[in-house]
Amino acid sequence: TFKLLGILDVENIPCARDSVLYGSLGSVVAGLGHFLLTSRIRRSCDVGVGGFILVTLGCWFHCRYNYAKLRIQERMAREGIKNKILYESTHLDPQRKPANGNGGSGVTSSTENPATTH
Repeated sequence: TFKLLGILDVENIPCARDSVLYGSLGSVVAGLGHFLLTSRIRRSCDVGVGGFILVTLGCWFHCRYNYAKLRIQERMAREGIKNKILYESTHLDPQRKPANGNGGSGVTSSTENPATTH
């Protein structure tokens, strides 16, 4: 595995690889852009480091937010499928229609088709 600075396992942590790559690109763009505008080497390096930090953190938080949102959606879908399997064809199934829901009075409800009732 590739560890950045010996602590950040870039391959196994979600969003770490993209954040570091975008941060590196942001560093080069910010530092080079500042150097081309001002021709000050030391200040351009400082701007490059600042650009790296800002872009990396921005990408990290954006990616982790989307990752967490996706995990919540997956968990909700998984629970829905589990409940569907668990409650299917039981009296707790919300999609199951009652077999004799009108009490045998002969009056059709608004959801039944009168042409198909006997």
